[in-house]
Amino acid sequence: MKVETRFFLFLAPFFLIMTIIYGLWSRGEMIGTLALLVLVLLVSMIGGYLALLSRRIDARPEDDAYAEIEQGAGDQGVYSPWSWWPLAIGLAAAILFAGLAIGWWLVYVGAAVGVIALIGWVFEFSRGQHAH
Repeated sequence: MKVETRFFLFLAPFFLIMTIIYGLWSRGEMIGTLALLVLVLLVSMIGGYLALLSRRIDARPEDDAYAEIEQGAGDQGVYSPWSWWPLAIGLAAAILFAGLAIGWWLVYVGAAVGVIALIGWVFEFSRGQHAH
């Protein structure tokens, strides 16, 4: 997690400097300046979370410069290759973004489809109380 933490924490000062430059150059234009300030806060939040997370977990093979390839072998997580829920989430995002161009009523349809698809994806492996 060291590389990811450093990446985000080193980006935060850069974006802060760019926010100050943009604010001065645009003579205080509020929308862009606030958007860049929110970017600084979001990058800092992700970097801070990764810094806290890296303290709680063991070092990964990616963090060791002398690690061998076989140290990264094994399970990397759970992925269901036969799941249709990611397709439903993509369809919901397409409907939602089309709604921004066509009409607001379509945004509500896309949001409803998205909520159903997200719940289906999260609970895909749940087959009872606390089942995996």
